[in-house]
Formats: sequence, C-alpha cells, structure tokens
Amino acid sequence: MTKHERAQVVASHGRHYVAQTEAGNRLACVTRGKKENPAVGDWITIETVARGQGTMVDISARSNLLYRSDAFRTKLLAANLTQVCIVVATEPSFSAELLERALVAAEALLIPVLIVLNKIDLKAFLTHAQARLDPYRTLGYLRYEVSVKGDPEKCREILLPALAHHTSLFMGQSGMGKSSLLNLLVPNALAATREISEALQTGKHTTTDARLYELPDGSGQIIDTPGFQEFGLAHLSPGQVERAFPELRAYLGQCRFYNCTHLVEPGCAVRRALKDGAISPARYDLFSALTREARGGTTR
Repeated sequence: MTKHERAQVVASHGRHYVAQTEAGNRLACVTRGKKENPAVGDWITIETVARGQGTMVDISARSNLLYRSDAFRTKLLAANLTQVCIVVATEPSFSAELLERALVAAEALLIPVLIVLNKIDLKAFLTHAQARLDPYRTLGYLRYEVSVKGDPEKCREILLPALAHHTSLFMGQSGMGKSSLLNLLVPNALAATREISEALQTGKHTTTDARLYELPDGSGQIIDTPGFQEFGLAHLSPGQVERAFPELRAYLGQCRFYNCTHLVEPGCAVRRALKDGAISPARYDLFSALTREARGGTTR
C-alpha cells in the first residue's frame, strides 16, 4: 500500500533526490514523468514505493527559487531561502564580478545577503581584501570577518547567531574555504554527506548539486553548493536587473522617459546620479553590461 508524506529535499544529483520526511526519515526519490524538477530546500509530497524509496507527487508553493542560467542551461541552486551567505577569502583573491553577479541574483529575489570574509589571519592580504569589500558595506550588505582555521571558536561565535532561525545558502568560488566553514559549523557534515551519497548511490566522491544540513542545535539550516567559476543571469529581465542594484532604486521612475534603459537616453536620473558621484562607475558598468545581456546585446 502506497503512502503519501510531506518531505523536504535535502540533496540532489541529476534527477535523483534525497528527501527528509517530517518524521525525520530519509528517502531516495525520483520525479514521475516530466514533472518540474525540485530544488534543495523545496517541500514536496512523496509517494513511498518501497522501503527507503519514493516518487515525488508535487512541489509545494515556494517563497523563492534561486538559480543561475546562461543561453543554454539553467542550474537550480536552492529554494525557500531566507538569506544567502557569499564566502570570499583574503587569499586566493576573489572575483569581484562573480561576487557582484551573486549579489544581483539574490537581490532580484529580495533575499538578504551576508558576505563572509574568511582567512583574515593572512594579514598580508587582509587590508586589500577589506578595501575591495568596503563598497558593499556602503550599499548595506553585512560583512563578517572570520578565520575558520586560525580561530575556529571565534568563527562559530560570530556566525552561528547570524545563521540561527534562517535557511541560509552558502555559495562562493572554489578555494574560499567554504567547505571548511561548513564542517566547522556542522560537525556531522561529513557523516551526513556520506549518508546522502549512499542514498543517491553516487559514491562518496560525487559532488551533488546542493546539500541541506541542520545546525547542531536545530536552530537553522545551511544549504551548501559546489564552488562556482561563473554565474550566468540570463533569466533576469532588464526590469529585474535595475531593481537588483540598491543604489539605483531611489532614481527609478524619475527619468524623463517612463521606459528609460538608463544607458543612452537624455534626462536619465540614473546617469545624472552617476555624473554627480552618487553611483559608483564600476557598479554602473556592471549594471550596463547586465542590462545589455538581458536585452540581447542591444540598448533597446
């Protein structure tokens, strides 16, 4: 006899998933036919088909779905997030463009962002990294500075309160120390990873798309994603792009033309603010590039 249960997706690999029921049981799941693929963090209804195995029946309504995309494919990251934690480091140097694109993706969905600067014990690189991040603090983004390996207790003391009562997505480039940070905050992460790999039958060295972990005291959740080297935003419309820049919002609706692209039109409030120094030229250049991408490479 089949049984329907509500469960949360805690890992994904291709079209195979691991879901945890409200009773705490984990099942390996697949989708039925050509149903929409769930993302880690989704709440789904599953139909138990065998011991430890199930089929997804449907996906519950989401509060949000964060993903990246290019002209050819879409990569689901996670669903139902309450904040995004972008991990960067003093060394190796982080990519400002990747950081900015991740910020835009989160802002487009109105998901709060924390920037975590790791490896602050590397004093030779600290001042430079801080200076690169200072403009984002001016825009209102919170920044936490930690050393996962240099002072793990202080790291826990700083970050655990910021993560409590949240479903937080951890993301960042490879080499930033994100995995070390996860293992510090969730001591059983390695054991949970092995359990997930066994459920997916992927082997312990196979990287899944994302994994969800509970904080030790049960106060929050962390969704970990593999390190990335690119972050496409092909799914964003020009309107979503402009609203994803906090410093532009005060000027939207003040241009001479209601459909102003803020690229070439006369009487543009955004370009006037740029000229007056209220908007960073580097940020405006990124906005221009993303707007042109969203418009297929044209200004109109």
